[in-house]
Amino acid sequence: MARYFLTLSYNGANFNGWQIQNNTPNTVQQILEEKLSMLLKEKIEFVGCGRTDTGVNAKNYVAHFESTCKDLIENKDHWIYKFNTLLPAQISVQNIQAVTLGAHARYDAFSRTYYYFIHQAKNPFIDNFSLYVYGDIDFDLMNKAAEILLEYSDFTSFSKLHTQNKTNTCTITKAVWHKSNVGQWRFTISANRFLRGMVRAIVGTLLLVGKGKISLNDFRKIIEAKDRKFAGSNVAPHALFLVGINYPKEIFVE
Repeated sequence: MARYFLTLSYNGANFNGWQIQNNTPNTVQQILEEKLSMLLKEKIEFVGCGRTDTGVNAKNYVAHFESTCKDLIENKDHWIYKFNTLLPAQISVQNIQAVTLGAHARYDAFSRTYYYFIHQAKNPFIDNFSLYVYGDIDFDLMNKAAEILLEYSDFTSFSKLHTQNKTNTCTITKAVWHKSNVGQWRFTISANRFLRGMVRAIVGTLLLVGKGKISLNDFRKIIEAKDRKFAGSNVAPHALFLVGINYPKEIFVE
């Protein structure tokens, strides 16, 4: 038995998130486990790098699994092709890597990066993966607010209520808006970990700043309040992408 990291992408529009749930069979994890168990002719169970909500996308999601298959690495291209043939079009396997038996897709990750996309002119070619926001937005002011995030570590105000998190402490290392095209913007945020709903709540609150509905001082007070009711609403999930996960090199097997 050996342990592997599987890197994959998925369009989250038609899935109820990553994690297996009792009330729906339509999760990325469940579909992966069913299809790969069938293909490898053994019970395959995945542990993901995190829990993405319903409708959220991933460009570089990592999950670990164990298998007795002897040539997953030696014949990697073949297996990636076979996996992708069996999986629905909305899920794509990109890579398989051998890791140490103790390697963990969630707990060994030391940083994660998300993108959130918005556009300000109606565009049918990007509407499925970007949030249309009408009206004037001050992105310079939103970047000043985003810089404030790096001063804090407790983000209870941006977390879903009644989660199983033991702590709401995170270390944000990057938070910035960039213009990606005419009338199109991308928010990049990196941290060692994220709380459930955190990025969408942060973006929703930053937009209140950008639209002049709250001040930079108000934004700071929202963080310090440590109370979800003071922050903005969660923005829609379809424009959110998990794009990067970083791990220590020593967990990978050559």
